[in-house]
Amino acid sequence: MKILAFTAGAARMYCGSCLRDNTLAAELKRQGHDIILMPIYTPTRTDEANVSDPRVFLNGITVCLEQQSAFFRKTRWLLDRLWDAPWMIRLAAKTSIAVDPHVLGAMTVSMLRGEGGYQRKDIGKLTGWLAGEPKPDIVTLPNCLLSGLAQPIRRAVGRPLCCTLQGEDLFLSQLPEPFRTQSWELIRAHAAEVDGYAAVSEFAAGYWREQLGIPAHKMHVVPLGINLDGCDPALRVHPDRFTVGFLARVAPEKGLHLLAESYIRLRQETDFGGAALEAAGYLAPEHRGYLRGIEKQMKDAGFGAEFRYRGELDRVNKIEFLRGLDVLSVPCTYDEPKGISVLEAMGNGVPVVEPRRGAFPEMLARTGGGVLVEPDDAGSLALAIHALWKDRERLAELGRRGALGVREHYLASNMAAKAIAAYRTVGHLAVHA
Repeated sequence: MKILAFTAGAARMYCGSCLRDNTLAAELKRQGHDIILMPIYTPTRTDEANVSDPRVFLNGITVCLEQQSAFFRKTRWLLDRLWDAPWMIRLAAKTSIAVDPHVLGAMTVSMLRGEGGYQRKDIGKLTGWLAGEPKPDIVTLPNCLLSGLAQPIRRAVGRPLCCTLQGEDLFLSQLPEPFRTQSWELIRAHAAEVDGYAAVSEFAAGYWREQLGIPAHKMHVVPLGINLDGCDPALRVHPDRFTVGFLARVAPEKGLHLLAESYIRLRQETDFGGAALEAAGYLAPEHRGYLRGIEKQMKDAGFGAEFRYRGELDRVNKIEFLRGLDVLSVPCTYDEPKGISVLEAMGNGVPVVEPRRGAFPEMLARTGGGVLVEPDDAGSLALAIHALWKDRERLAELGRRGALGVREHYLASNMAAKAIAAYRTVGHLAVHA
């Protein structure tokens, strides 16, 4: 199958959606499919071999400039060549590009307006390139925030288009008004231009079907899949310590503060000892104060020496980090539709404790690799961790089940097979519509 897949770069951040898109493209290539993974905004950063194209369309520099000033919305070839130069894009990608939805509301709406927005010139560059390229069997967008591109892309290639749904609902929920309402209205309007959707979980599929009001035949589930090269699910015994881990963006919605509160409760109110709390993941500049608050909370409780932030980890160090844990928890305060780090932990034989919300119930039902607790409840989280600390046999059994379950249900090869099945169905229905 010949596939043109777009992916939205996130500058220097390890982005879960970028990781998913790259893993899928790499596996499809391995299986013999002809796929181009084309970045939008910035080059992608992955912790595996990056298979994306070196070109970048709608690069983040020009998108921002066109949003801010009418001067940049008309073609000026000299400036365009400067902003589009690979060295300039690489330079911009090395900086922290703000992804705060409170700041980006107007730009989100403009991008969703497609050719009616301020980025019309750069959309024209994209469609001009598409018109001169061999036609793919299908085009995929990485999220519905880019659905304003659906109509011009379909017009340029004359092929079916599928939109992946993988967590943009959180971003939308944080947009201030009137941008939130305007964005939702535009996304729903674009549904007529999208031939099919691919959600990353059963939960996400149900949520988006309701939000978009689309028929069942337009929604497909393509569960996450991960690459387990270098992972080791063998049982580890840590007789002298018990390490609770967190691996995700360090941001309030990911719930590190809840995990810290539960840890403090365990240390103050139970016999829980010989323990440590370790966190890793991308820390945006705007969330440094959040992390400092958690560090202060732990220190004030007398457990500052038992908490460590390991920073953002590459693949080798990420696996080493996971292998050193006894249990992992990312107690999100929203309905997480993905949870890649939870799969990575179980793939390395590490049990997980997760809130009963979003995709976590279906994930743990398939794998058996963890325990569900009440959402937004540090007490429930503490009780579950304490029970596993007391029962090392159950801890080991959950680790074993999780490792097997991930290998049965959540490998990259499974994701690729589901994706191809979805793309073929979307293409067939589009042709016969």
